[in-house]
Amino acid sequence: MLSKRDTELATAAAECVVKTHQALSTFLHEGQTLAQVDAFVERTLTQLNCTSCFLGYKVRGHPPFPSHSCLSLNECVVHGTHDMHAETLAEGDLFSIDIGVRHHGWIGDAAWTYLIKSGDDVAHSLLRCGRESLRVGIAAMQPGRPLIDWARAVQNCVERDYGFFLVRGLGGHGYGRTLHAPPFVSNVVPSYPGEWNEAWKTFQPGMLIAVEPMIAVSTTEIVSNGTAWPIYTGDGSRSVHYEADVLITSEGPVNLTHALFDLPDIVG
Repeated sequence: MLSKRDTELATAAAECVVKTHQALSTFLHEGQTLAQVDAFVERTLTQLNCTSCFLGYKVRGHPPFPSHSCLSLNECVVHGTHDMHAETLAEGDLFSIDIGVRHHGWIGDAAWTYLIKSGDDVAHSLLRCGRESLRVGIAAMQPGRPLIDWARAVQNCVERDYGFFLVRGLGGHGYGRTLHAPPFVSNVVPSYPGEWNEAWKTFQPGMLIAVEPMIAVSTTEIVSNGTAWPIYTGDGSRSVHYEADVLITSEGPVNLTHALFDLPDIVG
């Protein structure tokens, strides 16, 4: 169990992520570069007395992550960087922004997807699917229930109800004073023994878990250029990414980033 003070600190870190997204929702517009957006994130985190927990993040065998935020456009599922291209944001772009902060020793980590100016029916359906899958998945994170309940709820929503696809090989994670911690939380139920060894581990009061559906129009596969960032859909179809920070309590899940649901889908 988290102490009262630790709960307050974890909540404050999550609130910094929410405030950064709220600022982004009024800042983003057509014609901006990814570098300009990342610079805005840096300024906002400084104003909130935070630092990015993404900048310089290392995975063995890969270069340190170069950006303050993950900036993923269209077919880029996750881990997009400010320097992956110089093109500006255009009408119809689906722009997923993952914000990770360190605030008084605690982590906040949540992503949201924005549509630049306007979009087609598929784009709007992807946005609805992302929001709804996150909502129903969090509702399934009940104390004493297995982690697979999250995956069942999310997969049913995305693949049965909306007809889109959850990409494989990526998922949520525990967090707290570090960005990534056990357990791994898959977005899909395992299809063979040993695929997800923690599937039957149970949600317990005091757990902090960042859950994050990553959804593509027409594929479950992902590709990269040989590094951990950026990661793209295998067929080049569009994608969205939603992530929330959830505290498991004896009464049920508490979404520490619940105010993200009040963000607009369309910006710029």
